[in-house]
Amino acid sequence: MKTFLVLVFSLVLSVFSSSAHAQEQGSAWIQIEALRTLADGEARARSYAASFPNVAGFRVGGRWYAVALGPYTPAAASAELGALKRGRLIPQDSYIAYSNQYEQQFWPVGANALLATPQDTVLSPLAQPEQTDQPLAQEPVPPAYIPDETPGEARASERALDAAQRMLLQESLKWEGFYDAAIDGSFGAGTRRAMAAWQEAKGYDATGVLTTRQRTELVGDYRSPFADLGLASVRDDAAGIEMILPTGKVKYSRAEAPFVHYDSTDEDEVQVILISQSGDEATLFGLYDIMQTLEMVPTEGFRERKKQSFVLTGQSSTLNSYSYAELKDGAIKGFTVSWKPGGDARVMERVVNTMQESFAPVEGIVLPDNALSGDGSDQRIDLMAGLKIRRPERSRSGFYIDETGKVLTTTDVLGQCARITIGEEIEADVTSRDDTLGLALLTPRQSLRPLAVAEFQGSVPRLNSEVTLAGFSYEDILDLPVLTFGTLADIRGLQGEEFVERLALSALPGDAGGPVFDTTGAVLGMLRARNEQADKQLPPDVNFAVDVPAIADFLGQAGLSPRAAVLNKSLAPEDLVTLAGDVTVRISCWN
Repeated sequence: MKTFLVLVFSLVLSVFSSSAHAQEQGSAWIQIEALRTLADGEARARSYAASFPNVAGFRVGGRWYAVALGPYTPAAASAELGALKRGRLIPQDSYIAYSNQYEQQFWPVGANALLATPQDTVLSPLAQPEQTDQPLAQEPVPPAYIPDETPGEARASERALDAAQRMLLQESLKWEGFYDAAIDGSFGAGTRRAMAAWQEAKGYDATGVLTTRQRTELVGDYRSPFADLGLASVRDDAAGIEMILPTGKVKYSRAEAPFVHYDSTDEDEVQVILISQSGDEATLFGLYDIMQTLEMVPTEGFRERKKQSFVLTGQSSTLNSYSYAELKDGAIKGFTVSWKPGGDARVMERVVNTMQESFAPVEGIVLPDNALSGDGSDQRIDLMAGLKIRRPERSRSGFYIDETGKVLTTTDVLGQCARITIGEEIEADVTSRDDTLGLALLTPRQSLRPLAVAEFQGSVPRLNSEVTLAGFSYEDILDLPVLTFGTLADIRGLQGEEFVERLALSALPGDAGGPVFDTTGAVLGMLRARNEQADKQLPPDVNFAVDVPAIADFLGQAGLSPRAAVLNKSLAPEDLVTLAGDVTVRISCWN
């Protein structure tokens, strides 16, 4: 109890002592500069007086000449100091002083402001409370000139900087494009030249020494692009990953093994995916291949796969991305960040570097293989763990016509394609085309060894004989061709065209370019694409195939000879299925 009473008494005494001490201190002042000579003090006071009505100069400690604003009550001084600093109207190291700290007044000459009544209101409009009534329109007032530190004062304030602050200045100069040397905190000739160049670009005197205000401006310009990114360390206990994320741009969404999704929160469309799964080197390599099929990893970009890690970058006109994953102790962990191009590219480059440098897998925690947020009702075949798989613009059918992998297909697939692929990945070039026949010859850019090559019927096929069409009816949805059965209705077109055969079978757009087999497995034609723009709408089971003589002539002009069929007996249904699967291939147009 005695201790409690003593403590209470001490607190009460402290309050009264503080009040008495404030009265002894006298009026409050905002000290903005301190100079070593009277001439400098008078010059600086005169400069500030052009902008402020309450400038005074006092001797301090017998050796310094202080320039101050006031007098104020302590509360008014505190409000005014904050307002003037926020408006960058006074040096950022300005502070509150009291009358008892000052000696003889030297400016204005003959005045004695120490005896003046302190102001209990502030002068700066920045410190005034927001008015509820609509203010009257006023003429705009040009900003006043506020004098800055002298080179000597700038050097003095610079010496007070610690190593981290000095390196921050170099980093800021580098960001602004004025400095390209080491970030070491040493202000040598290179740093001085960079400072002078920055000052000159900003319209300041190129002294090579930044004042306090200039340092604040430089660092502020460097930090401002990152202000809304919200870079902060995040630990995801589901994925077992801790790293810095742009939390101002993304938020946690869901987990779908092997990914944890952080979706975008604004128009910049930044998206982060954390990768976490158990596995080995084969799993890592498989993930490397899978990632390249996703829409969020554009096809153009740097690719690097090592034994224990990989890096993927992607760039397009609408999307950029960076992916990294590593294998350690049976766990594969990594991340992908994607964003919409635009603005200063260096900002996201710095974000990516920061994420990579901070990436820290948490040992012993891996996302379970069956991790799935929700009930799974939103699953789709064009999604992989919640991410869109890149799909072609269109897919049609084709078939191999020689052992090097050349493919005959329809011109309907070509269109305006950035690239053409045979199957999933083999890029190909169009080496010949005939738009009248609707035929195109594709040559793969890499060596191919097809399982089988088409053999063509050398004789005229019999009317009403059974035929089988092999094609990718559903384009890129199925991995194997669909067989459609029908009959040969005519060996000519509806208007007597000699280069086509009429088929009685139903086909879908994806079937175009596919081979039409007879019962022996010989090719008797290639299915043409339907002309949907024609002024006559044909029944769905009326389709046409380019016949063998027209195909042979087309290939001959390209320097190729079609292989002639030698079988003369019907194939078993299962053998025809195998042949069709080996010969027929999906052709895709990508943009």
